[in-house]
Amino acid sequence: MSLTITGKLSRKLSIESGTSKAGNEWKKQTFILDTGSQYNPEICFQLFGDEKIELLNHHDEGEHIKVSFNLSSKEYNGRYFHNIDAWKIESLSSESTEKEESFTEFNTPSNDDDDLPF
Repeated sequence: MSLTITGKLSRKLSIESGTSKAGNEWKKQTFILDTGSQYNPEICFQLFGDEKIELLNHHDEGEHIKVSFNLSSKEYNGRYFHNIDAWKIESLSSESTEKEESFTEFNTPSNDDDDLPF
């Protein structure tokens, strides 16, 4: 199952690396996306391998992005652990973001109408 979500790239965390039991080297990087929702707005995604980590290098913190990802769960000793693996990151155009912001500002009611009877 593939899912997508949009938000602001809040933080890029340090790259982690190691060696598997089979002797293979691995790298992973995590990043935080702020969705702006009222409850639990931050989501932590992970990227495995140099190719996926390179996707994040093209984006800066504070940038609005769209993330395509997969969810997975694994059981270990009777407990379940979840992964949110990003596989595609797209920059949202600054034009559409600016249009949304200007539209919101234009349609925000002001409090200058104090002469209303209610």
